[in-house]
Amino acid sequence: MHADTAPARIPAPGSPSTPTWDPQQYLRHAGHRARPFLDLLNRIPELPARPARIADLGCGPGNVTALLAERWPEARITGFDLSPEMLRRADEEYAGPTAGGGRLDFRHGDLAHWLPEETYDLIVSNAALQWVPGHPGSFASWVNGLRPGGTLAFQVPGNFTAPSHRILAELCDTPRWRDRLAGHGARYVHLLEPAEYLARLIELGCSADVWETTYHQLLTGTDPVLDWVKGTALRPVLTRLGDDRAAVDLFLDEYREALREAYPPGPRGTVFPFRRIFAVARKEA
Repeated sequence: MHADTAPARIPAPGSPSTPTWDPQQYLRHAGHRARPFLDLLNRIPELPARPARIADLGCGPGNVTALLAERWPEARITGFDLSPEMLRRADEEYAGPTAGGGRLDFRHGDLAHWLPEETYDLIVSNAALQWVPGHPGSFASWVNGLRPGGTLAFQVPGNFTAPSHRILAELCDTPRWRDRLAGHGARYVHLLEPAEYLARLIELGCSADVWETTYHQLLTGTDPVLDWVKGTALRPVLTRLGDDRAAVDLFLDEYREALREAYPPGPRGTVFPFRRIFAVARKEA
């Protein structure tokens, strides 16, 4: 990154620490975002009961929750999320009966404290647990909430040492932004490596399949990497800056310049490597 050439600091009014989500921005890259979930879904074994009971932890706008209903159309599926904006979009678009006689519904739920209140055949989470420090500590309770033969399945981003995130963390810690944003760009050190997730799940008596994949995504348009992170990693920063439009524009200008250097466009778009970590753990029948 360039050295900070204007060290004047931005005032730091208080603001909420929970990110405010924008479903429309998140869904701008819906195809790329859904692909890892489809790969995860393809590795989930048949569920022990019909109709199945399924929980989707961190359901977001509900678009991937609907994919669960396509595979298990008779299932009763509940998506849980902390964001009112995401839940509103999910409820408007997808809630209600499904073609196979099942049902989709969506509820408020904080994954940091979520515990099964009934027995599930599948507990699944797509790109959400990275926001939950200490989430491996919940695995035992989640597995206990599964029917024998049930499955816990999740995928999380594993790209937090990539330039997109390293630059964000470094920028938040520059003299201009440190008082207001320090720590907001580096919130994922609690994520485990694949071997560590495998060990945790085996210790719980599950048969587990854990793997990683790096997708080399071709993003198009102007500043596509910035557009991508506006829907995810940049949300805590934008939430922290709040309605201070001048500060938001200044921060985005600095971040945009650094991203352009790190991810130069090619003749057909910008290549954005994205590593993902997957786990499918089946409770002993």
